[in-house]
Amino acid sequence: MFLTDAEKAMRDGAEGPAVAAAMDLLLRYGAALDASRLCDIRNVAGTMTQPSPVKARLVKEHGWDKAFAVINLDSDGDFEVPPMAVPTCQLQHGFGADALGIVPYPKENIELQASGEAFYGRHGVNILATCTPYQVGNLPMRGEHCAWMESSAVIYANSVLGARTNCEGIASTGAASLTGKIPCWGNHLDANRYGTHLVDVQVQVDNFQDWGMLGYFAGGVAGEDHPVITGSIGQPDLTDLKHFGAAAATSGGVELYHIPGITPEKPTVEAAFGGAVPPSPAVYGPAERRAMYETLNEIGTSADVDFVLLGCPHASVDQIRSAAAALDGKRLSPSTELWIMAPRALKDVADRSGYTEVIQRAGGRVLADSCPAMSRAAPKGTKVFATDSAKQAHYLPAILGIEAWFGTLEECVDAAVTGRWNGGLR
Repeated sequence: MFLTDAEKAMRDGAEGPAVAAAMDLLLRYGAALDASRLCDIRNVAGTMTQPSPVKARLVKEHGWDKAFAVINLDSDGDFEVPPMAVPTCQLQHGFGADALGIVPYPKENIELQASGEAFYGRHGVNILATCTPYQVGNLPMRGEHCAWMESSAVIYANSVLGARTNCEGIASTGAASLTGKIPCWGNHLDANRYGTHLVDVQVQVDNFQDWGMLGYFAGGVAGEDHPVITGSIGQPDLTDLKHFGAAAATSGGVELYHIPGITPEKPTVEAAFGGAVPPSPAVYGPAERRAMYETLNEIGTSADVDFVLLGCPHASVDQIRSAAAALDGKRLSPSTELWIMAPRALKDVADRSGYTEVIQRAGGRVLADSCPAMSRAAPKGTKVFATDSAKQAHYLPAILGIEAWFGTLEECVDAAVTGRWNGGLR
């Protein structure tokens, strides 16, 4: 791998042992990928504070510096962690102290996480605590090289913002935060950012639910490649593309897609395929739409709903406002709980705007920082849940062993109020 003089100096310890360990990891990582050089980056989104048994043991026995070395740098070295070299944010992690008594989540995890937030905050990590950092101020520029974790965040950064990142891991983002470097391969390279599959939409897609189902279809078609979407699609907003991308990254492993005329990087189908002849399209029509709906609902059998989950990826203020409007003047069923997951910064906006009060008056909760899938925590006794998230309908049954119903926000609110699932494809 070609290294600049500055990169060689970091490798050789000129900036201290932690940075040298970070460069060692990046060079091993780059060699495994057959990368020829490193990219300069200035934006990292990773996870450092998320509680785990291994982290708890390391912190108790050795402190946070050692925990970072082992978990975030794959190093056994004993050294102090310096300040982050480039802007770095913490993605979603475990629940915070305000979830005590609401979420069955260990108090010791909350305490460990609070300690981690204090440590990493002093080292320059912005504790955004959300899977949607782009909703709360972390907005990389088009063409900017980044090192981001979290599949739904990565696909949004690449596709909607036009930034450049692969789906990184705990160790690679840790190393990137101390060096401002990441192996230059995959989505960082122009040649790897063209479309590979064409999806021809022949049924109107103009609402949140339909964008999710289309994303689930596109991910199944493209796998880990890059779908190009054309046809009968309306003008999406942030939440629509957030939902589409999360679904595509769930059913496949999509990290980049193009919607000519909507996403910024490829304005035409010809540009999306680099001038090559587009492949035969995968048609998304009424039959495919129904098949996606039925797939996302195939685990649901009982109509008795214990738990309703909204906000995956984390809800926008508009989504919280819509939920409040649907709940206004209503009361949840005594047998059902409703959680809306949101970035803490946006929960504060919802609090100040009065939306949280309406939701709580109905018996629901707006919770920050985490989600049931990340923290493996749902209301005690949950057997059946309902959600408007294709991602959670896909993952949570496997993670928690519960049944799932997928529908609209309005259907989910109705389930929370009645305790019954009455949804259906319209």
